[in-house]
Amino acid sequence: MHKPIILALPLLTLCACNEQAPPTVEKLNYPDTRKDSAAGDSLHGSWVADPYRWLENDTSAETAEWVKNQNAVTNAYLEKIPFRGALAKRYEELYNFPKVYGPMRVGELYFVWKNSGLQNQSVIYVRKGLEGEDKVFIDPNQLDPAGTTTYNPIGTSKDDRYMAVSVQKAGSDWQEIMVYDLTTLQPTTDLIKWSKFSGASFYKDGFFYSRYPTPAKGTELSAASKFQKVYYHKLGDAQENDVLVWENKVNGDLYVGAGVTEEEEFATLYVSTGTDGFEMYFHDLRTGGIPTPATKWVPLQTGFDHKTSIIDFVPATGKFLVMTEVDAPNYRLVEVDPKNPAQAAWKNIIPEAKELLQSVSTGGGNLFAEYLKDATSRFYRMKLDGSGREEISLPDIGSAGGFGGKRGDTFSFYSFTSFTDPGSIYKYDYATGKSEVWFRPELKFDPSQYQTEQVFYPSKDGTRVPMFIVRKKGVEKNGKNPTLLYAYGGFNISLSPSFSTSRMLLLEQGGVFALANLRGGGEYGEEWHRAGMKEKKQNVFDDFIAAAEYLIQEKWTDSAHLGINGGSNGGLLIGAVMTQRPDLFGVCFPEVGVLDMLRYQKFTAGFGWVPEYGNAESSKAEFDYLIKYSPLHNCRPAKYPATMVMTADHDDRVVPAHSFKFISALQPAQQGDAPVLIRVETQAGHGAGKPTSKIIEEQADKYAFFFKSVGVTPAFSSGPEH
Repeated sequence: MHKPIILALPLLTLCACNEQAPPTVEKLNYPDTRKDSAAGDSLHGSWVADPYRWLENDTSAETAEWVKNQNAVTNAYLEKIPFRGALAKRYEELYNFPKVYGPMRVGELYFVWKNSGLQNQSVIYVRKGLEGEDKVFIDPNQLDPAGTTTYNPIGTSKDDRYMAVSVQKAGSDWQEIMVYDLTTLQPTTDLIKWSKFSGASFYKDGFFYSRYPTPAKGTELSAASKFQKVYYHKLGDAQENDVLVWENKVNGDLYVGAGVTEEEEFATLYVSTGTDGFEMYFHDLRTGGIPTPATKWVPLQTGFDHKTSIIDFVPATGKFLVMTEVDAPNYRLVEVDPKNPAQAAWKNIIPEAKELLQSVSTGGGNLFAEYLKDATSRFYRMKLDGSGREEISLPDIGSAGGFGGKRGDTFSFYSFTSFTDPGSIYKYDYATGKSEVWFRPELKFDPSQYQTEQVFYPSKDGTRVPMFIVRKKGVEKNGKNPTLLYAYGGFNISLSPSFSTSRMLLLEQGGVFALANLRGGGEYGEEWHRAGMKEKKQNVFDDFIAAAEYLIQEKWTDSAHLGINGGSNGGLLIGAVMTQRPDLFGVCFPEVGVLDMLRYQKFTAGFGWVPEYGNAESSKAEFDYLIKYSPLHNCRPAKYPATMVMTADHDDRVVPAHSFKFISALQPAQQGDAPVLIRVETQAGHGAGKPTSKIIEEQADKYAFFFKSVGVTPAFSSGPEH
């Protein structure tokens, strides 16, 4: 554990919250939102009104004016919270500690990400040799003083000379791909535009990447992204000369991407209808060269009902290592002969186990297998044939990641984190099996003052659901603790212990944080996932409601002091449960949420979520269950909790129209006194790459709204932290 850091400057101490009477009700005058009575759709014999559809036009002057007016009301409300400034100051103090990520090795060079504390973006440094002197490679803060541009390596050449870097601006999913010559550390003339969800897989003197057609002007952040294609870019050429590798001229609703094995033996091709199952193909580069649209890729897995992916190719055996959930809902690792890839010939290397096989990586002639045991990491090292299994000792119960690398490596780095520890980086030696600390942050709080426990509670149908409860030591079950419940519940995504600096604003004030591992996630394998998707999505909401009821039943909190939070698919979760059970919660934060379940597939990457949710337009059965829980379509007059919908103007993953339309329906439906507001961040997207300055403002506003809404004033005083 880390020793507490004594600060010279006055700051907020770890004091208990002062409960007070409910805040004085302030009657808010929400902006008038025009309703278009003619807008709507006839779906399967039912007319579905959509009076706020005009807000889907994110570039119109009317929408811009509406955003301006809504933000004005929200800002005016937040500005009157007396402790908002002190809360922001404390968050800045907590956030202001040096952060290091990486390192990433490319030949003799090591790339390390460093943030001195409050820099908007981490600076990428490079050193020659692990103990070499750091030199600035890319400083995003110098290149974009506004701090809204991110730079991320997405591929390197076999000879370690070239690195492809993805450049994303203002939080958008759109990428530009630049190439750096690592002998000079300077960019080349290569530039790729209109790429999205793509890596750069080098082969010979170029790389494979995926891109979309150039969108029509004004629709870049809202129009559906269709007809993604794979190209090969030769270094030094203009993009218009790139070679088309793969396309589907008929079905535009496909994700596609190409990869290359380490020694450029094979190219791999991933094709998916969305975020669930996918097809996997391969092509022998040694005999076939660069593929063309006429190339017949060898199928490894066809159809979109399964998840089968190539982890590595082993030259010594001439076989692929493949991770799959075919006949193994908790996943297994199999060996596949490229000359006979039929499933009947697959050979188990790591058989399916009781726990979820979360991931497998290779490095230095080793396999590294990560299992999830009740949503916490367990890592095992073994030989490439699955023998010699040994557990890797981790520092504590939490989340780890990063094992593996190239075939000739002798060590790798991994990170470890928990709810109250932002994480240390460890160097793991393959020969000795020993770990040593490579970087440990100095914190502005003492993690040993906090504790985490895991509980299991019954959902509505009796399903046993796990939940983490985090609090400061000494916090008692008094039935009134300010509590924030967070969850996601979808897309096979597992939530494991992870650190959030902003969460400390709640914990150090005596609050409680709870994270529920709902169905729809991946914590217990594919069966757990499928129990919360499509027509079974209500299970996710039932699991969450049961988590809230458990926290109240066990006297951690009560409805008046309970806040709920989720983002993206988790934003859908919050929108659904607050419209189903508005009586159960005191505060709601649906962030960048999918809130219109009848039209989500019409925007940007929305088509990719159809395997998870269903499509109301193409199927009456799916329409029938989607409209039952779609948050937008279930905003009926009721006493709703205090709500702050949160979105961003450059979110082209879940377009802000979802949030715009939802709050427009919620405000006139509010029958109670609690505020229902929307906070629209500018020059920001779905969340990734958000600058530090915006993070601090956003999280300070969130927690100020939370504390005010639950009738609690954080206790502040000057002096060192103890």
